[in-house]
Amino acid sequence: MKKIGLYFGTFNPIHIGHLTIANHLAENSDLDEIWMVVTPHNPFKKKSSLLDNHHRFEMVYQATESYDKIKPSDIEFKLPQPNYTVHTLVHLQEKYPDYHFNLIMGEDNLKGFHKWKNYDVILENHDIYVYPRISEGVIEHQFLDHPKIHRIDAPIMEISSTMIRKAIAAQKNIRPLLPEPVWNYIDEMNFYK
Repeated sequence: MKKIGLYFGTFNPIHIGHLTIANHLAENSDLDEIWMVVTPHNPFKKKSSLLDNHHRFEMVYQATESYDKIKPSDIEFKLPQPNYTVHTLVHLQEKYPDYHFNLIMGEDNLKGFHKWKNYDVILENHDIYVYPRISEGVIEHQFLDHPKIHRIDAPIMEISSTMIRKAIAAQKNIRPLLPEPVWNYIDEMNFYK
């Protein structure tokens, strides 16, 4: 059974922090593939600066094209909104019965995981791979030594898409923070200006 790690994000835009973590998991965990799931619109985020779904998917596609184990996914574009991770997981499991799906999340997300819809159902059926983030707050006691929560010793990447968008708007050069095809796409389309 193929083990897939699902790395959800708005990827607005995808940057080298995302890729570094995805690649680290692809190379240093028991996951066979990492799917970068482009989320249509997170109910907790303001929509204003969010590029259209297809543009963000295109950037993820271009960023991951040269990585065998990292794939772009637009699975959530077709699901009713607002969508919850638990629904996406059910949908994927039905669509790909031979795959075992797991979640990838930053430590900051684990701290709020107890507030997720049906988080207990998620944990019952899926493993969670947690990469380190510098963040406030504490991890709920129940998640500390949970057999299904795996802490991954990935590099700490404190790069945010927000910071990149602001830098582009301020006409700063942020090329080292973006995969080259993504930089070219943003430049060509005149995004975030």
